[in-house]
Amino acid sequence: MTTHTGKEGIVKVGANTVAEITGFSLDEAMSPIDDSGLNDTWDTHKAGPQNWNCSFEAWWDPSDTNGQQAMAIGNSVSLDLYGNGEASGDTHFTGTASITGISRSWARGSIVGATFTCQGSGALTEATVV
Repeated sequence: MTTHTGKEGIVKVGANTVAEITGFSLDEAMSPIDDSGLNDTWDTHKAGPQNWNCSFEAWWDPSDTNGQQAMAIGNSVSLDLYGNGEASGDTHFTGTASITGISRSWARGSIVGATFTCQGSGALTEATVV
């Protein structure tokens, strides 16, 4: 079984690598559609619409104009999420997403952190780096 380490992750907005990423998560879901009858003993359902969302943690870098600064709230961005690097044969996920939130945190004796949240708009595609 092949495993991967977190240090291989890369996030791109368009063709630009987002600076200072320390972690990210990607969630996919499906909303089931209930088709249970009134007299059914057990609930049944059909597969419904799918959705995805993601979040990124980074060391805040206001000079990253094509990465972090491109992810302003409300912006629609093209994202590429590489979980295990971007060498030929590696898997990545790509899709368009709306930036829904940004949280920054300051603490004494710490680097300023930023978290970006997004909601996918349309399909999320899994592809292999060529």
